[in-house]
Amino acid sequence: MGAGSLRPMARVEPLRALLYDTARAGALAALIAPPYDVIGPAERDELAARSPRNIVHLTLATDEAAAGPLLRAWRDEGTLVVDPTPALWWVVQDFIGPDGVRRERAGIVAAVGVEPYDRRVVLPHERTHAGPKESRLRVLRATRTQLEPIFLLYDDPAGRPRQALAPFVTGEPTLVAADADSTSRLWRIDDPGAVAAVHGALADAQLLIADGHHRYETAVAYHAEDGTLASALTFAVLVNTVGEGLTIFATHRVVKVAPALDGLTLEPAPDGPRAALARITALPHDCPAFVVHSAAGTWIATDPASAESDFARLDALGLGERTYTPRADEAVAAVAAGEAALAFLMRPTLIEEVQAACAAGEVMPQKSTYFYPKLHSGLLLFPLE
Repeated sequence: MGAGSLRPMARVEPLRALLYDTARAGALAALIAPPYDVIGPAERDELAARSPRNIVHLTLATDEAAAGPLLRAWRDEGTLVVDPTPALWWVVQDFIGPDGVRRERAGIVAAVGVEPYDRRVVLPHERTHAGPKESRLRVLRATRTQLEPIFLLYDDPAGRPRQALAPFVTGEPTLVAADADSTSRLWRIDDPGAVAAVHGALADAQLLIADGHHRYETAVAYHAEDGTLASALTFAVLVNTVGEGLTIFATHRVVKVAPALDGLTLEPAPDGPRAALARITALPHDCPAFVVHSAAGTWIATDPASAESDFARLDALGLGERTYTPRADEAVAAVAAGEAALAFLMRPTLIEEVQAACAAGEVMPQKSTYFYPKLHSGLLLFPLE
């Protein structure tokens, strides 16, 4: 994700955040939630029941127009308080991935300038849909607050931002919150020298959207209609592709109706789906490869004549109705239970593949990447004021 000589510079700045006052609102564990777009109706109800001040009452308000008055009420009563001065935040998430391995991922929470994609400062890697953007825009208009950070990637092998902030990531964190998936620890950093060093290190970066495409495009649209300096910023967690624990997992496909597997080379895998998945993960990515599992057996599918990504080649089969899971065992179990005709087990997309697609101005098929864990919503909010 290199810089272009005529490309505008990225804006990465400290933010003056809104935070929960836990003395009034209660423990953060009852207030945080996953991002709005991974919450189903049942989980939304469960989160809302944890606390009348859980962040889903804003991010997934039953009445989007009412999110604004509710946010103002929380501010007026002191449930949410404004940080006295702008700051960067260093966030570390500890988690166990879908593969059962414990890991740690770190990044910077900062205000980020919103730019149309054609300016090549912020780049997408997935397609978006109109419905979610219309919903997010209604909430943003009502609250005039960015309620959830987006997840951005940058490329800095030297790790300059981390080096600048490391001296201040000591002692107990400012905020700690956990759910079933991960624990987030945040340190607040407002040292002028450290802030300036991060700003300078990232000024020429291209920022790649990992998660939050709909929210980012909503921020761009809102600034176009609002026109203020405040709305020219959103906020994000920025993670270096090198040295900060970034991991991409696969999202496996489960289909009820088996498509024709035209054009694929199928090799039987009598050692079963897990061993077959391990074998394709070790293969070069110069041609598509995935595992096809049915009640009748398991096969490794390849197409040496294609240069497409695994996910693009699979989508070309015309899968029809499908579900997704990051856990291969769940996909295999759906077949065993008779709930699905086929499970397609996928190897993780490489970050280099994502970067190459972005550099070429291309977008990847839906759910080609699974960045895990999801960021916690509710730790920090960003008012546009």
